[in-house]
Amino acid sequence: MEKEKSILESLLFVSGEPLSLEKISKISKIKKEDLLTYLGELQEEYLREKRGMIILEKGKSFQMVTRPENSEFVSSLVKGEIAGDLSQAALEVISIVAYRGPVSRADIEVVRGVNCSFTLRSLLMRGLLERVENPNNSRTFLYEISFDFLKKLGLKSVKELPDWEKISKDKRAEDAKNLKEKKDESGENQINL
Repeated sequence: MEKEKSILESLLFVSGEPLSLEKISKISKIKKEDLLTYLGELQEEYLREKRGMIILEKGKSFQMVTRPENSEFVSSLVKGEIAGDLSQAALEVISIVAYRGPVSRADIEVVRGVNCSFTLRSLLMRGLLERVENPNNSRTFLYEISFDFLKKLGLKSVKELPDWEKISKDKRAEDAKNLKEKKDESGENQINL
């Protein structure tokens, strides 16, 4: 039971977005009925122990969020992230979106090799990226450059970015994505590129 709760904690933490019961079950290979029990126990533990995180439930989706009482401190951190210079991670993510977008979070993570939930959220809050519906998958979003990004750079289109034509067509990113999909389908361990 502790191992299962640990898995659920990790999934909710890394996701950064609400996860459906169905998706959690598919990824964790835990039955939905058991998931509800474990998630309920985690929710109670977080509340009872007054941890910095809580687990919200809406319909059949769950999301890990910060405790409301800590909002003052979280706001200070977020304001600092928004007002400060872009980190190296943010520059990498925004470059991938600018040259490859619209692109899914999973595809960005394949190129970078690390989770980018927090970075995407920061870029969304700064107004540099926009999240749009994915026509191929209603459960995921795509990210694209915002008008604010173009305005701040004085561009009419992302096609005005340096070497946009060459870099946006570079096959290495597509090859990395295809390699990951083949590994995932075959059940082999995922690789970091």
